Amino acid sequence: MSWPPPVTLTGIHATLCPLAQSHAADLAVAAAEGDLWKAWYTSIPAPGEVEAEINRRLALQEAGSMLPFAVLTPDGTAVGMTTYMNIDAANKRVEIGSTWYRKSVQRTGLNSECKRMLLAHAFEELDCIAVEFRTHFMNRQSRAAIERLGAKLDGVLRSHQRAADGSLRDTAVYSILSHEWPAVRTGLDYTLSRQR
Repeated sequence: MSWPPPVTLTGIHATLCPLAQSHAADLAVAAAEGDLWKAWYTSIPAPGEVEAEINRRLALQEAGSMLPFAVLTPDGTAVGMTTYMNIDAANKRVEIGSTWYRKSVQRTGLNSECKRMLLAHAFEELDCIAVEFRTHFMNRQSRAAIERLGAKLDGVLRSHQRAADGSLRDTAVYSILSHEWPAVRTGLDYTLSRQR
């Protein structure tokens, strides 16, 4: 069995369930809200590309390098995607990434709760030694959100990747180590208590 195995994680604001093509229609609507795919510093599928993006993520899951989730609201509507990616089973490390949410749920308790569930599962169930986060150096909103979690900046990989437009991306790399998780968990629980 691949590591980590598919799982459904349920909270108050959101449920993370294994990504499937059955989520495509909701996710196309989510991507269209606010023209999210037009942001130059991130990679969100255009509404017409959602099915292909789901297929891409499922192929990476089949290869053992990604575990993709659909993010569902309590009424079952898919409002975004997130993943465990760059999976290193031998060293028990994962990256939480390739995350996006429809505009109307951004900056709500949903993101905090999703990160709380993914981090708890990684450290408490999968026994990870570290969880990474990576984002475009210029994506200030994403960097601020990662830092609010309590992740520490490990460094910046300069000219790390080519963007879709051919420009070079500097990637900010953050991590939370297993011994840091109790303090991060306390901070997230406090944040969530104020968002309910």
